[in-house]
Amino acid sequence: MKILVPTDGSKYAEAALAVAIDLVKIKGAELCLISVAPAIEEYELEFSAGSREAIRGEFEARAAKVIERGAAIAAAAGVPVTCKSETSAASIPDAIVEYAEKEAVDLIVMGTRGLSPSSRFRMGSVASKVVRHAPCSVYVVKQRV
Repeated sequence: MKILVPTDGSKYAEAALAVAIDLVKIKGAELCLISVAPAIEEYELEFSAGSREAIRGEFEARAAKVIERGAAIAAAAGVPVTCKSETSAASIPDAIVEYAEKEAVDLIVMGTRGLSPSSRFRMGSVASKVVRHAPCSVYVVKQRV
């Protein structure tokens, strides 16, 4: 069994990671992490080529840092991360779903929302889209604020 945790470093993603770690221990599953950096090309702002590259680099470095933090949390709990992906995409939900398809993931464990501000009465747009389009079951973890 493969369990995928999409992470952006938010407290919601870390709560999902904690649940996934427990499931991995119980089921003897593999743990995969993905962090998707937003593609800078999707922003309708004027940037110079140099600024665009610098911002892209910052987004990708943050995604790598988030993955390493998640892997460290898992390792501290005695759970190895067997597959990791830091990627950049125009659509974060599409990147998560495509990765789940490619890696034949059995379960996605994710938080109700991430770093983006959202109404307290709605599930975040990324989680909502992943739930609708994932090729496998999705366990959505609520984090009390």
